[in-house]
Amino acid sequence: MHATFLSRRSLMAAGGAASAAILTGASAGPAPQEIRLSLNENAFGPSPAVARAITRNLSSLHRYVDQAEVDTLSRQIAALEGVPPEQVVIGEVLEPLGLYLARQRGGGGRIVHSSPGYTALVDSAAPLGAKGLAIPLNARLENDLPALSAAIDGGTLAVSLVNPHNPSGTVDEVAALDRFILDSAKRTLVVVDEAYLEYDDLPRRSAIRHVRAGENVLVFRTLAKIYGLAGLSIGYAVAPVTLARGLRDAGIGAPHSLSRLALVAAGAALADQHHVRSIHDAVARERARLHQQIDRLGWQRTESRADFVFFRPPSAPALRRAFEQANIAIARHFPPLDDWIRVTIGTPIENEAVLAVLRRGSGR
Repeated sequence: MHATFLSRRSLMAAGGAASAAILTGASAGPAPQEIRLSLNENAFGPSPAVARAITRNLSSLHRYVDQAEVDTLSRQIAALEGVPPEQVVIGEVLEPLGLYLARQRGGGGRIVHSSPGYTALVDSAAPLGAKGLAIPLNARLENDLPALSAAIDGGTLAVSLVNPHNPSGTVDEVAALDRFILDSAKRTLVVVDEAYLEYDDLPRRSAIRHVRAGENVLVFRTLAKIYGLAGLSIGYAVAPVTLARGLRDAGIGAPHSLSRLALVAAGAALADQHHVRSIHDAVARERARLHQQIDRLGWQRTESRADFVFFRPPSAPALRRAFEQANIAIARHFPPLDDWIRVTIGTPIENEAVLAVLRRGSGR
């Protein structure tokens, strides 16, 4: 009997129940002793369907994962993304992708990327001699698409960008991003990390349309963010058929590399698009509250479209100390933007604690 999967649009229309109490924080009780707003986790948690799926599969932990289980999730993702299952690779793919790319060229090669930024792809390729070529963000702290394009040459293994970017939360304008991808894909592999794009306008902005059109583009998605599965380490890539086959032949996404609980949790989370939309809306409301307070203080900030805010207070060291004294963990430094601060959006209760620190830090 074959499983039937709905498209992302159909799932969102069909909906599923999400807990209003979780989304509002109304029954969450007091904030925890330490408020962790440092790693851009989904503070509201995954779909309630995830726990049910995990519970149903606890009795089979003594059995190895088989290929049929991986194929089931691949077909579900393929239906959501509008691609053949052969173009889907399961797993947190970026790090093994870096190793795979570095092996394609003896003596290394370069991965062009934005800086500061998330460098898992670059870092994983380094042991095999690949180098990162860091391109500073532009004045709006967006990916500098013209500069990234100009840096591509014959030694480039891939050009990588995160959209929305981390740590700035900015998104690339759609038409400019399309031009960049179409031009760059003629010269090298374009890797687009869309870890945070569900917090913005996923259907309009996603680069997966270029994969569907046959371009030399790989799009990575993680379920660690809006889907709330950070503790299970699961995601997926959508890539050209030849590249996807090469990644699988290298063992990436093989059954032995995956957890059954992560697979069934991913399937349940992806099926509950109503919950995803609820998280999107809750985070948007909370992000607006934080942005409004930062604007009232007159501090510089980015136009973040992710589940965090990024801003420049008068004294970043003083404000960092204030967060520490309030027992609120915020993100690390992002050199050379050491005078900027990134704070993950938490529950309403947690965000009240953040707002209190901001007000005290400003003397208001």
